[in-house]
Amino acid sequence: MTFAGGPIFWILAVLAAAALFIFIERLLELRSAQVDWSDFLKGVMNVLESGNEAEALAICEDTPVPVASIAAAAIRHRKGSALALREAVDACGRSEMGRLERRIALLAIIGETAPLLGLLGTIFGFIKTVMMVNQDIVSRADLMGTAISALVLAAVGLAVAITAGVMYAALRLKLDRLVSDLEGAATEIVGYILSKEARA
Repeated sequence: MTFAGGPIFWILAVLAAAALFIFIERLLELRSAQVDWSDFLKGVMNVLESGNEAEALAICEDTPVPVASIAAAAIRHRKGSALALREAVDACGRSEMGRLERRIALLAIIGETAPLLGLLGTIFGFIKTVMMVNQDIVSRADLMGTAISALVLAAVGLAVAITAGVMYAALRLKLDRLVSDLEGAATEIVGYILSKEARA
């Protein structure tokens, strides 16, 4: 008795490999984006307090994290109106979030597609089994092998879907924490710059 999953099995295998690659790549990206934003902004604000805006901007540009990009956007628009400052910071925040969310939705798509593919493979497998029954000469082992292959496809589809769903949820949790950090950082840097410009 041999397993013959056919093309659907290999499609599921490719989806599983793609899900694993996306998860690892996004996890590393999200981890590299994490920083103690409170300490970072304190350092930037200390430089700004001394009146060295160029150095503060250089610090932000040399630090490849979303919080630094938001701080840099605030520094560049510090001379504009409060509305322009907030809009610039919001636009930068949306851009950073779009970059961090890239490809994460593919995990959800894989999680929704895999069980349907597994079910499709199971249906095809049982159709093949029924057709084999109608043949004059067919062994019991062949029938069992085809039926088991069909059931294995359903199991593989569910396994891929569950794994992709767990990976998606884990990344969303990390992303939500980053969003909270970015919102806190944006509020703090905008408030500081507005108060600094008001004192000037």
